[in-house]
Amino acid sequence: RETNRSQESMEEQSMDDIKTNVEIADRTGHSSLSLTKRETLDLIAGNQGSWIYQDNQMVQVKDLADANWGDIGTIRIMPGLTGGF
Repeated sequence: RETNRSQESMEEQSMDDIKTNVEIADRTGHSSLSLTKRETLDLIAGNQGSWIYQDNQMVQVKDLADANWGDIGTIRIMPGLTGGF
């Protein structure tokens, strides 16, 4: 059993180390970063109201939190658009 727990811990650690490309758009242009899942979720939390895209498809934060980070692809954080006069 100890071996199984050790293996699970190593798999979790390696999943936590996987990075993906994260593009952040703002008034000044955009930035590209290589971030882990935790770093990406923290960045999204700090940009409330932003629209989040995974490979050009709008997603919810919980979808990213549940995703396999090895297959995630590019994440884009865009300012939310508002309409009006």
